[in-house]
Amino acid sequence: MAWVTKDSVEQYDQTPEPPKEYTKKEKAQNWWHYHKFIVLGVVLGIAAVVWIVKDTVFQTRPDVQVGYIGRYNLPIDTVNALQDALTPYCTDLNGDGKVVVQVNSYTVDFDSENASTDAYTQMAGVTRLSADLGESGTLYVMLIEDPAGFQGSTGALAYLDGTLPADDADDWQNMVYRWTDCPVLAGMDLGNYDGYTLADDATGTNQSVLSTLYVGRRAVLDDEQAAHYADGEELWQALTAGAVSTAAAE
Repeated sequence: MAWVTKDSVEQYDQTPEPPKEYTKKEKAQNWWHYHKFIVLGVVLGIAAVVWIVKDTVFQTRPDVQVGYIGRYNLPIDTVNALQDALTPYCTDLNGDGKVVVQVNSYTVDFDSENASTDAYTQMAGVTRLSADLGESGTLYVMLIEDPAGFQGSTGALAYLDGTLPADDADDWQNMVYRWTDCPVLAGMDLGNYDGYTLADDATGTNQSVLSTLYVGRRAVLDDEQAAHYADGEELWQALTAGAVSTAAAE
C-alpha cells in the first residue's frame, strides 16, 4: 500500500524573543520571593544575639538583694521607696559605678491548711525561695511576714547574736526583730503608696505596710559562708543598730 503525501512548504521563524526586561520593583519582588525565609532567619538570629548581649552586658545588676517573704506582694510604691531608702547603706559591690538595691518578693503561704492559697503561685514562690536560700544564694537580710512558719519550713534563720539554732529549734522569737524594733528602719521617710495593685485605689503610708513585718538574717554554716555574706552582715548591723527585740513578748 502506498502512502500519498501532499507537498507543502512550511516556514519557521527561528528568531528568539529578546529577554524580558524587569523593572527594579519586579527584580526586588522576585529576589524577596526566593530569599525571604533566609532574611527572616538572619534577622531573628541577630535579634537573639542582641537580646543576649543586652541581658548579660548592659543589664543593671543589683549590688544587694533583700528578700521579702509573705502571702501577698508588697505595693510597688513600697518596694521602690524601700530600695531607695536602703541604697545609702550599701556600696557598689560589682564595680559598675552605681549602687543598686533590689527587693525580691517571694509569695509563700506557710499555712498548709489555707485552702485559698493558689497552688501555682505557692510553687513558684517556694522554688525561688529554696534556690536563693541555697549555700551560695542571694538572701541574707530578710523581711518576713510569718517568721514562725518561715523558720519551721526552712530552718534558715540565725539567732540575733549570730549563733546557729539547733535543727529542731522553734524559738523564732529570738531570731528576729520587729520592723518597729529597729530605729533605723522605723525612722525611714518612705512616703505613701497608691494602690496595692494596678486594679485598686487603696492608699496609705509605706511605713504602715512594713511595720507589721519582722527582720531576720540567715544562718551561716562556716567561715566560707560568712565571707560570702560579709556585705550582707554589714547591712544587717547598720539596719538593726540600736534595736531591742520585742518579738519574745509574743
